[in-house]
Amino acid sequence: MKMYLSRLPILFISIILFLITCKSPVKNTAQKEPDSSWIEEMTIKQLQQGYKDGKYTVTDVVNTYIDRIMAIDKEGPKLNSIIVINPDAVQIAQEIDRQLAAGKTMGPLCGIPVILKDNIDTHDRMATTAGATALSSSFPKQESYLANKLREAGAIIIGKSNLSEWANFRANMSSSGWSGVGGQTKNPYVIDRNPCGSSAGSGVAVSANLCMMAIGTETNGSIVCPSNNNGIVGIKPTVGLISRSGIIPISFTQDTPGPMGRTVEDVAITLGTMTGNDPSDSKTLASEGKSQTDYTKFLKKDGLQGKRIGVLKKSMGFSDKVDSLTNRTIADLKSNGAEVIEIEMPKGENYEDASFDVLLYEFKDGLNKYFTGLGNDTPVKSLKELIEFNKKDTIELRYFDQKILIMAEKKGDLQSADYKKKLAFMLKATREDGIDKVMNSNKLDAIIAPTGSPAWKTDLLLGDHFVGGSSSLAAISGYPAITVPMGFVDNLPVGITFFGRAWSEPVLIEIAYSYEQGTKHRKAPKYLISD
Repeated sequence: MKMYLSRLPILFISIILFLITCKSPVKNTAQKEPDSSWIEEMTIKQLQQGYKDGKYTVTDVVNTYIDRIMAIDKEGPKLNSIIVINPDAVQIAQEIDRQLAAGKTMGPLCGIPVILKDNIDTHDRMATTAGATALSSSFPKQESYLANKLREAGAIIIGKSNLSEWANFRANMSSSGWSGVGGQTKNPYVIDRNPCGSSAGSGVAVSANLCMMAIGTETNGSIVCPSNNNGIVGIKPTVGLISRSGIIPISFTQDTPGPMGRTVEDVAITLGTMTGNDPSDSKTLASEGKSQTDYTKFLKKDGLQGKRIGVLKKSMGFSDKVDSLTNRTIADLKSNGAEVIEIEMPKGENYEDASFDVLLYEFKDGLNKYFTGLGNDTPVKSLKELIEFNKKDTIELRYFDQKILIMAEKKGDLQSADYKKKLAFMLKATREDGIDKVMNSNKLDAIIAPTGSPAWKTDLLLGDHFVGGSSSLAAISGYPAITVPMGFVDNLPVGITFFGRAWSEPVLIEIAYSYEQGTKHRKAPKYLISD
């Protein structure tokens, strides 16, 4: 695990000064290590109220999260969820404390420690690697639109999280949460189980209380699956609600960042700070008049009243235990005022195969453009050069191949007739002939499906062992989805996904919040080991 130690002098000096001069909000003189338990499961509102009441400072909080990262992620259970800690995090926190002391009004994320998936550019002393050794020393010349929006809202980016390398678009067989830079991320509930990906580190960091919020990205399942496996809430927004400029791409059509947190309220707060029209990302132009800057007004405890929800029948049947939890969820939805019916999607050709080909075309185009934007500061300048770099590297091909990279390199450009045909087919199949058709004909407010299975054992020899999963319809259509914990199978969490029409985040938040408040299945992990 590389921590870029040479880039952390400010961090370590600040930690030393903190231990010498600062008092933790909870006294713990009996332990050698500072007590960080007071921060566990805290929400954004609780934390900011603590700032207002003078109970603790932003510097206290940032130092406490750094202590937890060092104790839990790098020592103790060694979760491997964080690639790099921001060497300027404490300094930024101290500046916010000075501003608050001077009477500055708090923003929606003021003093909130956030971790970004390490495929999101920051213009600071943290590299943006996508988990790949080829980019281990890549420092982008510009900040991503998203990172800038978070900073404007008052957030402190305290680090970058590990991920499935290249957002899991590299090998035919791989282990989610593994990257050449970060190694294998571990599931905090049961350490030898998989965290899923590609936003593995983001999901683990939130679940283990190593940050208040994290940002992931999804092309197909990369937010909702790690949220499922790590017992948290994740929103995959409508494509275009949040800008992708400055994010290492897979797909112009399907990629989107999204917030990952422990509560629906926290992800709703964060989502509103991330929206906006970005001239550098044409997809965001479609969000005009459809986006919100405050999604908290949709946090309604009675949000299920009068809602008509469809259960995607084909999404069940892969696990009796998951089916049992799903049936209990259906009963909870009904008891809180929703009408629930079984539905089936229209039968048609395989849109997932078409989507995979589209991703190959768009990955080649988008990655080559990203490399060009980096200039001459990286050892590779194209997808072709990346493939050759990996062949010579001692880490990259140790466990897994790069067949997807090779397949993408063989594709033509985005003017290809094959690309255009498959793009049109997959969108029609999942939108007007898929989600829109079923929701309109059944007069639905949302569709639900189990997010996935309990976490499988991590396997660096044979790769992931996926069972179930319901991300493809929302992912390929570019429509929104939100996953919320619905219970446990043994000691492993499982989520339920709510998805629907384009720009329906307000309705989905109403439903998800009402369900969460009526059930509250989230439990903090205990870092167990399988029998």
